[in-house]
Amino acid sequence: MLLFFNGFISFRLVKKKINYNYRKKIIWKEKPLLKCPQKKGICLKFIERSPKKPNSAKRKLVLVRLSNKRRIYASIPGGKNHNLQEHSLVMIRGGRSKDVPGLRYKLVRGVYDLEGLSGRKSRRSLYGVKKI
Repeated sequence: MLLFFNGFISFRLVKKKINYNYRKKIIWKEKPLLKCPQKKGICLKFIERSPKKPNSAKRKLVLVRLSNKRRIYASIPGGKNHNLQEHSLVMIRGGRSKDVPGLRYKLVRGVYDLEGLSGRKSRRSLYGVKKI
């Protein structure tokens, strides 16, 4: 793709266009986890979002800055009882929530600053609870 201005080829604009497309592909095409099963991150902001139509609740979400400088929203499993604050260290994993659009990641309980959910008897591994 060559650009002509007043009969001349502008290589500066050609190079600029190529670099822009390369940067765009690198930044937007790759997933935030970069083929890793989990990633470490820092909590930046806490929000509550309501789910889609047949369900009703307040889903607890966190804006997390990952170790590779990407920012994503992740949900807190068993969100009502958590001890997170701003700048808490967390670990995220993949796993979408079907009733919240655009939410594709979850926090891992019992790792770093996010405590396990006390009182769980079933599905303990998802909520970071040791066997009693």
